[in-house]
Parts: sequence; structure tokens; C-alpha cells
Amino acid sequence: MSLAAITHFTPSTKPHHHLPTLSLLPSPHSLSLRLSPISPSLSFSTTHHRIHPICALSSDGGDDNGDGKDSFGGGDKGGHGGGDDNQGGDGGGGENEGEAILILAQAGRALDSLPKDLAEAIRAGKIPGSVVSKYLDLEKSGLFKWLLQFAGFRERLLADDLFLAKVAMECGVGIFTKTAAEYERRRENFFNELEIVFADVVMAIIADFMLVWLPAPTVSLRAPIALNAGRIAQFFHKCPDNAFQVAMSGTSFSLLQRIGAIVRNGTKLFAVGTTSSLVGTVITNAVINARKSVDNTSAEEVENVPILSTSVGYGVYMAISSNLRYQILAGVIEQRLLEPLLHKHKVLLSAMCFAVRTGNTFLGSLLWVDYARLIGIQKAPEAE
Repeated sequence: MSLAAITHFTPSTKPHHHLPTLSLLPSPHSLSLRLSPISPSLSFSTTHHRIHPICALSSDGGDDNGDGKDSFGGGDKGGHGGGDDNQGGDGGGGENEGEAILILAQAGRALDSLPKDLAEAIRAGKIPGSVVSKYLDLEKSGLFKWLLQFAGFRERLLADDLFLAKVAMECGVGIFTKTAAEYERRRENFFNELEIVFADVVMAIIADFMLVWLPAPTVSLRAPIALNAGRIAQFFHKCPDNAFQVAMSGTSFSLLQRIGAIVRNGTKLFAVGTTSSLVGTVITNAVINARKSVDNTSAEEVENVPILSTSVGYGVYMAISSNLRYQILAGVIEQRLLEPLLHKHKVLLSAMCFAVRTGNTFLGSLLWVDYARLIGIQKAPEAE
């Protein structure tokens, strides 16, 4: 409801010498403010008549908008950041900020109570209200509240609240599935090649965590890159963490940026694979040498694992095979297929993710054995 405050002047040839009186009357018309450069009085006009001078007051019941939305971007992209390319590129920044602020207000939380990177992303309009709601829900768990203090976990848990469960799945089943795959390929030579099997399992355990971590979809909270950074660094900074992940409201990724995500993660996984293999082969060779010193009969049967060729070979395998498989697993199968279908059934969703990841891990072990034999870093059993 609108009210009109009407100020009546006592008739006089010099109206500015008299004190005005103030009264409030309902205003049946929509009023518009007009300032006259000639007359010192303030006037409003309606469609049908003119009133001198009027000051319009509006109640805060939300009738003017008709939709009850506040000024943080509700309605027709009003509020902060609508249409600003720096805040979403498509006018979504103001809406995102409004939703996030409203959810925080309903929860009785201040923006400054959030981690700095998350608060800055909200101010920039990059974070929709759904992400803020997920953050507040995750904080209710003591374990998640502790993990949310770390930027890497924060970005991943906000994109996928089952991220920690997937890490546990991957590392938990890694030993068993990889050992089973090694046995499937080696059969009767399994125990004769136990040192090689041990090296493969050690490499897998070290790498499993990173295989979940690096290709996982994220909610990007990174600060803008420095202006003096090189063009290549600026390009990769804008790439998603998963090439196939769903873009949030107000953001988008080009095909080139998604390809860049595969290249960047491939480079990181090459380093992870090479390092983990180096550790695994060094441990394996130490075990072999210790065994030779105890049992002289095995000195000629068991050979040391080549360190350099095995490490580089495993790094290449991780950069290509593992990188592509886990990008597709996390970005396509889980985020685009399973989660939309089962997002209301977390137990069933977890079971499906467990089954898919177990199968992917077993497949990876089979592919590694074939690849290692193909490039000559492991010998195939001789036919009798």
C-alpha cells in the first residue's frame, strides 16, 4: 500500500513565509516525482491531476514487485551485478548473490563468517544459493566441518558431497581389485612374480587418492590470477578441474578449456604416476635384495625391477589411460548420469558409485599389465 504525505500551505502571496502542516492520505494513483527548476516548491503529478507538494512513502510489503523478491537480484535481474560480464557473463551474478545472501540471512549467518574465498566468490556472484545451502548442511557434520577448512576439500565437497566416500571407495577396494587383476593375468605365475605384483599394488595405492582428487568436479573458489601471468597460465587457470563437469549458473566453459582440463590433469597425473612408481619400485627392489640375501637359491630366479623405465612408463599410463577413464567416470557417469537420477537416494547412489568405481579400478589393473608387457617393462610368461 502506498501513502501520500500532502503538505498544505496557507494561501499567501509569499507561501514560503508560512509553516506547512503534514497529513497522510491514501494515494489511489501511482505518483511520480518531478523537480521544478523554477519553483522552490517540490511537486508530484498524477495522471489526472496535480498536487502541490507531495512526498510519496511506500510500505515494505513487496507489493510493488509483485513477486516478493528482495533487492539482491530477484525479479528481472535487479540488484547487484545484473548483466556484468565479470560476474557470470550472462546476468546471473546478481541473482546468484541475492540467493546466497538470502539463504545466509535465513540461517542467521553473516557473510564474514564464511571462509574468505567462499565469501569473495559470493560477492562476485559466482556462487548460487544451492552451493551455500550445501555448505551449511555439510558444516553440521564435525568431520566435514573440519575438512571444509581446507580449500581443496572445500571446492570438491561443495561440488560433490559424496567426494569423501568416493576416496574411501577407491582406496579401500584398490588393494583387492588390483591384486585380483594381477592374479587374473598371471595365474600360475602369480607367486613367482610376487615382487612385481607387490610393486604394482604399492604404486596403485599411492596413486588412487590422486586419481580421485585431480579429476573430481569442483566449485572453483580460486582467486583471479595475477595480471602479469603468462598467457598459458591464464588459459589453464580458467579451465575446469574436470573436462566434463557441469558448469554452475552464470558460468560456462569452451571446448578448448575442457580440452585444456584433460591436458593439465594429464600433466599432473604423469608426475604422480612417475613418483609413485619410483617409490614402489625402490621398495620392491629392496625386498628382492633382502630375499636374495636370505635365500641364495632365488638369486638367479628373481630380477630387480627397472626403476627408470617402469616409473616413466607408469607416468605415461596415468596421464593417458587413468586420466581419461577417471575424467569420464567423475564428470559423465557420476555427475551427469547417476546424480540426476538418484540425488534423492544417497544410499543407492553411493552403491552405484561403488560398483562403477570398482569395475573401473579392475579394468585399469588389467590395462596396466597389458601396457607394461607391451612396452617391455614386464615380461610375459613363457609358453611351455
